[in-house]
Amino acid sequence: MASADDQAAAAALLGGDPAAFDALLSTLMSSSNADRAAAEAAFHRLRSSHPEPLALRLASSLSSPATPADLRAMAAVLLRKLLSPTPSSDASSTSAAAPVWPHLSPAGQTALKSHLLSALQSDPPKPIAKKVCDAVSELAALLLPENAWAELLPFLFRAASGPEAPNLQESALLIFARLADYIAESLLDHLMTIHNLLATALAHPTSPDVRIAALSAAVNLVQCLPTNADRDKMQDLLPAMMRALTDCLNSGQEASAQEALELLVELAGAEPRFLRRQIADVVGAMLQIAEASQLEDGTRHLAVEFVITLAEARERAPGMMRRLPQFVGRLFAVLMQMLLDVEDEPAWHTAETEDEDAGEGNNYGVAQECLDRLAIAIGGNAIVPIASELLPQYLSAPEWQKHHAALVTLAQIAEGCAKVMLKNLEQVVSMILNGFQHHHPRVRWAAINAIGQLSTDLGPDLQIHYHQQVLPALANAMDDFQNPRVQAHAASAILNFSENCTPEILTPYLDGIVTKLLVLLQNGKQMVQEGALTALASVADSSQEHFKKYYDAVMPYLKAILMNATDKSNRMLRAKSMECISLVGMAVGKDKFRDDAKQVMEVLMSLQGTTMETDDPITSYMLQAWARLCKCLGQDFLPYMSVVMPPLLQSAQLKPDVTITSAESDDDIESDDDSIETITLGDKRIGIRTSVLEEKATACNMLCCYADELKEGFFPWIDQVAPTLVPLLKFYFHEEVRRAAVAAMPELLRSAKLAVEKGQAQGRDESYVKQLSDYIIPALVEALHKEPETEMCSSMLDSLNECMQLSGRLLDENQVRAVSDEIKNVIIASATRKRERSERTKAEDFDADEGELLKEENEQEEEVFDQVGECLGTLIKTFKASFLPFFDELSVYITPMLGKDKTAEERRIAICIFDDIAEQCRESALKYYDTYLPFLLEASNDENSDVRQAAVYGVGVCAEFGGHVFRPLVGEALSKLNNVITHPEAKHTDNIMAYDNAVSALGKICQFHRDGIDAAQIIPAWLNCLPIKDDKIEAKVVHDQLSSMVERSDADIIGPHSQYLPKIVSIFTEVIGSGAELATDETTKRMVNLLKRFQQTLPPDFLASTFSSLQPQQQLLLQSILST
Repeated sequence: MASADDQAAAAALLGGDPAAFDALLSTLMSSSNADRAAAEAAFHRLRSSHPEPLALRLASSLSSPATPADLRAMAAVLLRKLLSPTPSSDASSTSAAAPVWPHLSPAGQTALKSHLLSALQSDPPKPIAKKVCDAVSELAALLLPENAWAELLPFLFRAASGPEAPNLQESALLIFARLADYIAESLLDHLMTIHNLLATALAHPTSPDVRIAALSAAVNLVQCLPTNADRDKMQDLLPAMMRALTDCLNSGQEASAQEALELLVELAGAEPRFLRRQIADVVGAMLQIAEASQLEDGTRHLAVEFVITLAEARERAPGMMRRLPQFVGRLFAVLMQMLLDVEDEPAWHTAETEDEDAGEGNNYGVAQECLDRLAIAIGGNAIVPIASELLPQYLSAPEWQKHHAALVTLAQIAEGCAKVMLKNLEQVVSMILNGFQHHHPRVRWAAINAIGQLSTDLGPDLQIHYHQQVLPALANAMDDFQNPRVQAHAASAILNFSENCTPEILTPYLDGIVTKLLVLLQNGKQMVQEGALTALASVADSSQEHFKKYYDAVMPYLKAILMNATDKSNRMLRAKSMECISLVGMAVGKDKFRDDAKQVMEVLMSLQGTTMETDDPITSYMLQAWARLCKCLGQDFLPYMSVVMPPLLQSAQLKPDVTITSAESDDDIESDDDSIETITLGDKRIGIRTSVLEEKATACNMLCCYADELKEGFFPWIDQVAPTLVPLLKFYFHEEVRRAAVAAMPELLRSAKLAVEKGQAQGRDESYVKQLSDYIIPALVEALHKEPETEMCSSMLDSLNECMQLSGRLLDENQVRAVSDEIKNVIIASATRKRERSERTKAEDFDADEGELLKEENEQEEEVFDQVGECLGTLIKTFKASFLPFFDELSVYITPMLGKDKTAEERRIAICIFDDIAEQCRESALKYYDTYLPFLLEASNDENSDVRQAAVYGVGVCAEFGGHVFRPLVGEALSKLNNVITHPEAKHTDNIMAYDNAVSALGKICQFHRDGIDAAQIIPAWLNCLPIKDDKIEAKVVHDQLSSMVERSDADIIGPHSQYLPKIVSIFTEVIGSGAELATDETTKRMVNLLKRFQQTLPPDFLASTFSSLQPQQQLLLQSILST
């Protein structure tokens, strides 16, 4: 109960005289924290004790023109927050409570609704009107789904149709726009009325604000209509919607024009096909705006954004923009023109700071980003011809800015145009290398930048074919002491080049590169030293043991920087020295690195103990350096774990720094803060500080790294690490964190299992492994169920499979059921995604480029199904016939994958799953033969060699275990296997694995179905195929089988008058000669014994003729076998 004092205070504030309440509103805006806090507390008490009088008092302050403007605005904001069904995330005490609407009496509710509508009609000033609209929309969103505000829509219709009161008309249209989502369904019967109302408002004779509000309503309505047919009814509004934009521009109202453009960009992203019929007019108008240099940069950028958004709308309008090459060409030209917005800034040349973009204007950054996006969206087939026309013009111009722009363009389009650029690589590389000779350092910088970018996007082709031109050019650029920024960039480009490079390519250049980098380390500026450290690290990483030669020259410099670069200004330099030392250590190995490693770890340990500022780069670099030192030193690293782990766990447990606001609200997240990334989800805007996430991701990766490297040595940390990482399987703010958590799961289980097996588990036994498995596997299954990214689903299935292999029969029936159910969900979800993609192929503008992209997306689905096959294989191998009831439920999803309409990879995986069932479940699997064997036999001659291999392997398994069920099919099986074995291309590298498996299957038919074949014909044919050499697993099986048959003196194998013995001797000799590759030690011993038995039992002349039939090398080998 409220106290008597509270009651009296409430009566005073909410009584007849508004002055006391106005004073409260005024104090809520006070600059004095203490006064404002007291007012907030008073407001809060009123909200709790007198919600209805408070809401009505706010509404009457709002609707009374006599209330001062700032107080009306405050009343509107507070009222909206009282009504809001979701408390806003800002922590001000005035808003963090449940909405009051349900607590009002019916009379209070009616009064409040009428106050709000009269507030709109009282023609308040613009800022207040907007806030009233917010409050009305908030309440309407709550009431309209319940049909609880019958008078609102008629009121809005009247107000939106009345051009004589433009402010009210604007408000009504803004509310329409905000409510489109809630009312679209109920408006379907009145679409033409709304259409006419919007058409009139879009052409309002005097008010641009009404036109923009109408545009907003139109854009939102089009997005909310349920069908294309409904949207088509709005189609002819498009010219009026575009006119609303051009009228603003023609009358110089650029702020309104920018609002209009933002709305149209939203439409282009959400409903691009709405624009399709008039696409040429709409895009043409946008390009005119983009080309108009007299307009504000912001206006032009929005017009560019509109066209790029359309190009990116692949899922909703595939291929639509590629039909307009002339427009893509114009946009490309505009973007290249915008890249000329760069000046020669002294700060760039002095290179004292990181200020790489000194001298770049507004347009430059936008053009750079948009060229990248355009190339990725439209693809190389359309972009490269346009670029080929424009780049030479720019490169032959006198101005340095044009050369700079051309090189930046090449770098930006490389990712999207990689396939096409690879066909013209020579031309591209020579364009860039010419830039290395340009007189202007910014052009040389851009040329180096382009080589760096292309090394990533066009590697390893660039590295393989052009290392002789590129590496010497980068080495020369490192001599440019007049221009330290160019030097530093050349060193950084060495990093990009060597990342995609084999040691063989890099090694011949190491002398020159390492010598130059050491020079830069000693007398370059700090930025140059940092670049040199990064380059040395990457060169060591790429050349591995070849780097040993330089170790003694390099390491002293690296240690000197680590020990001495202690100033705050040198933080990054010191961090990079850690990175470089640890990568060099890994490259040369622990024997070479051991002594220095001790010293380095002393420094890291002392650093670990100091408190660092939150933005200190050393933290993240140190986490990674420790992990590399662990990889290098292996078990010798264990003593340092107690130093490394506590801060690492702390970083892995960092909470994401997240702010949530309403997407509509005016309280913007600091959008100019680079370290904050914002995403909009539904009606919420979420801001996330990325630096925290990156540190967390690094830490999680390192934890995985330690578990992987230290195996059972990691055991003492499992109890802290598992509860840290398992919840992160569902950490949706950052993919890298999830990826690391997923990868760590099997490593943790393996560590526990090995520790228990080796007696290093501090007295824990197998029940501990079971407990850990019971924690990890259900968590993985649940995370898989919620995972939004296809690629991550594959990783999760892979991790789950490894965990199941480690857990084996520790899995209980409920877990197996949960895994099976989730596999079913994964297959269904994948099929749904593929169906949605195939819908895109029906779009009017679908073309070959889209088909190519679609194929890549579907390949990800194949990867998912491949992992499903692996998981099922593990379950089948682990539980054998007791898994079959689960398999029966899944088979309805797996059998269709054998169909002709499926991809080769899907068919292969489905066949492998059945192969596993037949092999592991033996007689329990016979009931599936009727369904699967016809598929296997047909697939044995499939045109895809991987499918053939899986199928003929399965035929062999069925021959071995199928008994009477397989017998009637022996003839057909022989004919299919014969086709594979005798095919003219059978031994081609693509086909050899299928060939080997077919030979193995033929051997099994010879062994298990001898009475069903013509042995005199088939057995010599089989022997003629031996030995098999490429499928090492099958080779061991087949050669063991042959030894057994010979040991039994199998008459069909030895042949009439021992006529096949010379062939058998030749096979044995070749198999023994290949070491452990083609037979197990056991089989090899048996073969040697058999050869010695022949020597003792066969007539000398028979032996001599057998001997002479061998190749000379085989004769020598046989002699040495028989003489030992």
